[in-house]
Amino acid sequence: MCRCYADRRALKKSDFHYDLPVELIAQEPLPERSASRLLVLDAPHQALADRAFTDLPTLLRAGDLLVFNDTRVLPARLFGRKPSGGAVEIMLERITGSHTAVAMLGVSKKPREGGLIELDDGTPVRVLGREGQFFELKFESTEPLEKLLLRVGHMPLPPYIARPDDPRDSERYQTVYARQPGAVAAPTAGLHFDAALLDALRARGIDFDYITLHVGAGTFQPVRAEKIEDHEMHREWLNVGAELVERIQRTRARGGRVIAVGTTVVRALEAARGERGAVEPFAGETRIFIFPGYRIMSVDGLITNFHLPESTLLMLVSAFAGREFVLSAYQHAVEQRYRFYSYGDAMLVWPRERGAESATRDSGPQ
Repeated sequence: MCRCYADRRALKKSDFHYDLPVELIAQEPLPERSASRLLVLDAPHQALADRAFTDLPTLLRAGDLLVFNDTRVLPARLFGRKPSGGAVEIMLERITGSHTAVAMLGVSKKPREGGLIELDDGTPVRVLGREGQFFELKFESTEPLEKLLLRVGHMPLPPYIARPDDPRDSERYQTVYARQPGAVAAPTAGLHFDAALLDALRARGIDFDYITLHVGAGTFQPVRAEKIEDHEMHREWLNVGAELVERIQRTRARGGRVIAVGTTVVRALEAARGERGAVEPFAGETRIFIFPGYRIMSVDGLITNFHLPESTLLMLVSAFAGREFVLSAYQHAVEQRYRFYSYGDAMLVWPRERGAESATRDSGPQ
């Protein structure tokens, strides 16, 4: 499913730039998951508030519905060598079969179709083909690929974390409610939740439910087109179940709010909206690209981390709360020394008034 949207004016990727001191990029998780700070963005009132993530139960209401992404991150980074001896880093984008996957390759000279890579444990990997920056690979082993990854794979820490993965990342670069294996990047907004905080939210009368969206490595790919509407979004697999759809309807009917835990939840629910605008059950791939000009209608609030400059995720948040306001919030976060990106702090975003911008579909579902 692919939907693209036109804004009233052509937006450029430079419209989403901000300056970030490198020392604010979190390299390590905090000792406790819920110990992060929380910046609250109140778009209707153009107001900011500095809070703690443990304040979240007091910022929500009984009857609200938190929607989480229950995808589980695979140890999707592998290392090997070409027959010439050249080192190869394999970063899986998505698994396509019991022994096949699409991946990005870190190597000095890209292998040709039919080329062979030998993993560090001796497993041969055949290059079946190439599409753009991605390679189709076949793992020539009797062992299923997911089992192979659990045995020799490394946690796929983002490129801005400038250290090798270590044993603690196997737990901390994973949400406590992860249960559906398939992601190669974490839905990082969920990393702030621990058992105690989830219990506090339940005690306040806040409901939970889940979508599954297997985050691909393409989430870290930069926007290369200067006009953002020319950017080609990567594909990701998702599932929005019928029970969740019914719970969303019941929540809204009784006056509760639907709050997405992460941009992946927003993408999944928006991809599942039918022609009449309501969320419907859906399982399949999406290439939905959300940027200012698009009206996000499936959720009433968003919990998210801070995102890279000029990234599609920052563009999504800007569609929800307004580009200028979001960038001013980022500047505030820099000045207040918030921690950024996957292991960093979080935001709770309340959107501007519905209808502040219009969206025009120029490409329907695919």
